[in-house]
Amino acid sequence: MKTAVIVFPGSNCDRDMAVALEQVTGRAPAMVWHRDTALPDGIGMVAVPGGFSYGDYLRAGAMAARSPIMAAVAAAAGKGMPVLGVCNGFQVLTEAGLLPGALMRNGGLNFVCRDVALTVENAQSAFTGRYAAGERVSFPVAHHDGNFVADAETLDRIEGEGRVAFRYAEPVNGSARAIAGVLNDAGNVLGMMPHPERRIEPAHGGTDGRRLFEGLLETIGA
Repeated sequence: MKTAVIVFPGSNCDRDMAVALEQVTGRAPAMVWHRDTALPDGIGMVAVPGGFSYGDYLRAGAMAARSPIMAAVAAAAGKGMPVLGVCNGFQVLTEAGLLPGALMRNGGLNFVCRDVALTVENAQSAFTGRYAAGERVSFPVAHHDGNFVADAETLDRIEGEGRVAFRYAEPVNGSARAIAGVLNDAGNVLGMMPHPERRIEPAHGGTDGRRLFEGLLETIGA
């Protein structure tokens, strides 16, 4: 499968994502600059990586969400293409309106960087087919604005529709209802704070993240 990684000024996890995608797919992804207005032909999946796009000025992800390439990403998502946003990428997707809610400062106002335990809440999405519902997995987090918030009505809706993909198994950042990963209503867009691309091989401390990418390939028949 041909994939793409969006690159913004301030991205610092784009290489991690590119390495993970190449290891799993056997093909280096296209690195797409934020000022581009179209995705390369033949793309089957887009990743919006972590980092500090535009230096997190104004609000984390807010400026990146309005960059030219995001119109193309939104159009592709609307046609069913899988889009994965990790950490700052999650922030970008919420700011772009591709996912509900927002990401606010951590509850303790500290940058959190450590391995965390998650539970798999939805094992039937394009991204989570290689996991079992209720399974406990481990990914690293590295964020200062990782507190997912939304109004009560929105939280009730995404919970009721099975759109919570991952939940923190222990307190991490004050995230409302311990939500670590959210799907859009069509199930083809996933935003998550932990970094699955940093759990690809045993040398990383485990392969829990690899299964996310492998499950995606399996689901879309790549």
